[in-house]
Amino acid sequence: MKGYMANLITAKNIVKRYSGHTALDDVSMNVPEGCIYGLLGPNGAGKTSMIRIINQITGPDSGEVYFADEKLAPKHTEQIGYLPEERGLYKKMKVGEQALYLAQLKGMNVHEAKAKLKEWFIKFEIKEWWEKKVEELSKGMAQKVQFIVTVLHQPRLLILDEPFSGFDPINVELIKSELLRMRKEGTTIILSSHNMASVEEMCNYITLINHSKAVLEGGVSDLRHSYKQHLWEVLFHGDTGTFKGALGNKFELVELKEEANNNVARVKIKEGTTSNELLKDILPVASINGFSEILPSMNDIFIAAVNGKMTTLNKA
Repeated sequence: MKGYMANLITAKNIVKRYSGHTALDDVSMNVPEGCIYGLLGPNGAGKTSMIRIINQITGPDSGEVYFADEKLAPKHTEQIGYLPEERGLYKKMKVGEQALYLAQLKGMNVHEAKAKLKEWFIKFEIKEWWEKKVEELSKGMAQKVQFIVTVLHQPRLLILDEPFSGFDPINVELIKSELLRMRKEGTTIILSSHNMASVEEMCNYITLINHSKAVLEGGVSDLRHSYKQHLWEVLFHGDTGTFKGALGNKFELVELKEEANNNVARVKIKEGTTSNELLKDILPVASINGFSEILPSMNDIFIAAVNGKMTTLNKA
């Protein structure tokens, strides 16, 4: 996308096997710096294996990963923040004590870490829990603490595996707001999530992994336009029979609902016709209150790709 720098993460032809099982089979992905990048796929597809490789928890059997223009190395670890799906805090430790300990593991000194932690605890409305033990926290509050210690050192790359899991809607919006702010300030974010609405709302690019292979990649907006079905929604007042007649054989009426305020029609534009022609044909017989193209959602694209039915979404 315009304004983005070169890739922060470049994975080339990654292969990873576990005792006869291939988790990643020649997977490549390019994560532009300063974007939110969705790493998608069903359970067991290989997403976590890729995340673990970028985090250097494990290494690929073949292929290479680059951090900016350097081959990924241990020195890059302190520039990465990682929030795994399986959270884990020491239950008997005090919240503040543990947060300070984890911050120091990322290279922060005690004074700096404590000051920043206090700011984050106030922002997330958990400052009164500083002296409490972790086991006294609700799941949501414990998740807040883990998110804070993950981003506290202002990593250049932030990797989040199902970050919204376990949060109520209010806290989901809080986390989203912080992620969007961080992206605006230059942080690159890799987001692995089953929540397609959040992916569509937040991500600039995605890679979809299925059965260990990258089956779909690109910009979210580009993908939605590439797999559009040439469907248009028309909101109108007027006689529905006359409206149907105006469509003739040039357009296909997919759905028509008669409602109190507006009639709602979904019309498919056939090959060789245009939306302008549709509008021209229906304007004489109906009062048009809305006219917009219906693009497939990322959820539609995800399901079609995973089920091997991308041909059902007509690629433009």
